[in-house]
Amino acid sequence: MEFGLWFEPEMVNPDSDLFRAHPGWVLAAPPAPQLSFRHQLVLDFSRADVRAHIHGRIDALLQALPIAYIKWDMNRDLSHPGGADGRMAAHAHVRGLYAMLDQLRRAHPGVEIETCASGGGRADLGVLERTDRVWTSDTNDALDRLAIQRGLSTFLPAELMGAHVGPTDCHITGRRVSMATRVSTALFGHFGIEADLRVLTPPERETLAAGVALYKTHRALIHSGDLYRLDRPEGEAAFGIVSADKTEALFSFTQVAEPRGYFTETLRLAGLAPDRTYRVELVWPHGEGDASPVAAALRRGLDVSGDLLLHAGLQPPRLQPQEGFLLHLRARDARPAG
Repeated sequence: MEFGLWFEPEMVNPDSDLFRAHPGWVLAAPPAPQLSFRHQLVLDFSRADVRAHIHGRIDALLQALPIAYIKWDMNRDLSHPGGADGRMAAHAHVRGLYAMLDQLRRAHPGVEIETCASGGGRADLGVLERTDRVWTSDTNDALDRLAIQRGLSTFLPAELMGAHVGPTDCHITGRRVSMATRVSTALFGHFGIEADLRVLTPPERETLAAGVALYKTHRALIHSGDLYRLDRPEGEAAFGIVSADKTEALFSFTQVAEPRGYFTETLRLAGLAPDRTYRVELVWPHGEGDASPVAAALRRGLDVSGDLLLHAGLQPPRLQPQEGFLLHLRARDARPAG
């Protein structure tokens, strides 16, 4: 474990010594009155004096403390996109932010910085030049995350998407999703844990520990392979990560809602080499004792041609809503990892 801090450096409380000393340091749109949100106003980073003050405070902390990670958050809208002089300043504010991030990165190249803004609100290519990952969304609800991560993966690779195993009850939706599904969803990103380990049940802790081990086993593949989205009926989510040489793959399937028939459609994979034979194994959920003979057979492992997997596919086992599984594939002519 390393030490990290959550910063929100672009904000200032109107009831603060900083604002009382420098009321002109905030974005404004005179003569319109200021609108406070979350007891915050936005500092104007287009100003060199603002940047110098904030940089000095952050730099002092980074020099004095063993801070390995910064969550750089920005939790309100720019409702006053101008400076104290009434001129436009929103664009210059962001350019000023970039300049300060560049300054911090030069002085502290080993510090990891996560960009965040009300969840995933600041994920532009400019900020990605200066940060290490994006906090994808403030909802950790695994079912929401399946859609959110599918959308963001159009623009960002998995290793840049912050994805955490959340608490039993999601603070955004109030929904309760199984630990197995929370793990399998968070696995395909910058995997983390955002839950109080002290209140997890023993089975939840066991499943989470197995999920961490699974992530470590397949992290290199997840963070370097090619993403293939699989077209599925409504109420299902499926995709895969395939290595560049097509010798290894990890496919995810989640039954989000009740299927229309007793069994769902066959699962045709993508991205594989048709002339290879793959060992297909069910590696998640954790444990044995599969009720479905299909799942039990996949747990033991099957040798299947790439051509069959691409064009005929596999029959997914019967699943209840919010359940899913992960399949690991390795070409029979490939050397085992490690």
